[in-house]
Amino acid sequence: MRQRRTAVAAAALALAVGLTAGCGGEDDTAAQQQPKKENAPATPTTRAPTPHAPAPPSATTSQKDLSGAELEQAILARGDAPGFNVGPLGTPPSPGESADKPECAPLTAVINGKPEPLAHASAYRLLTGAKDGRPSVSEFLTAHGAQGAATVLSRLRTAVEACKGGFAASGGEGPSTYRSVKALPVAKVGDDAFAYQVTGDFEGDPVPLVFAVVRSGGTLATYYTANLEGPTTPRIPPVLLTAQLAKLR
Repeated sequence: MRQRRTAVAAAALALAVGLTAGCGGEDDTAAQQQPKKENAPATPTTRAPTPHAPAPPSATTSQKDLSGAELEQAILARGDAPGFNVGPLGTPPSPGESADKPECAPLTAVINGKPEPLAHASAYRLLTGAKDGRPSVSEFLTAHGAQGAATVLSRLRTAVEACKGGFAASGGEGPSTYRSVKALPVAKVGDDAFAYQVTGDFEGDPVPLVFAVVRSGGTLATYYTANLEGPTTPRIPPVLLTAQLAKLR
């Protein structure tokens, strides 16, 4: 029963970040240990709302807009995060989910693996516990420029508050229902950091999805994990955040 719920929930939610294994990468063993999931969505078609004025970027952090090659060098690699394997994660394909409410579009953009405003470059990895493959955390590193990165976080904060009562989305593998959204505590790391939970609905059962977004200058490190087996909020290990920031400094 649990196996069926996990498999069908994964397909029904069609989450881009963590469902697509790409070719190549640094630790194919980690990727092979993960269950194969269904097709993943990408760029949302729902237009994101005009954001409130974002917080000004830190003057002490490098504002360099990293290229795709530089992001590939900067993203977590084997040995960077103790206790974790690093595997490939393919770029989310198009199209992705679109929120039924414009104010919730920033949330589906992250679910699709492509925060908005869209990045100039991106890199993706799958991080798995070295012992038994748990937890399984997807990471994507995206370059937006300092102002764009700050805007992503500003839009997400606004969307979490506006969509706390839930929303629906279409596209990807089909319609999705998200019953609630809430902010979560997050370590004070980088120039700014924000974490939140989007709780999906699968045949009346809650499916918690947790996201953490950390800004370092114009670069965002976004992490995603899900609990497809029960209602307990999954955890993104802080070591992954701090290890990534150490490489971005």
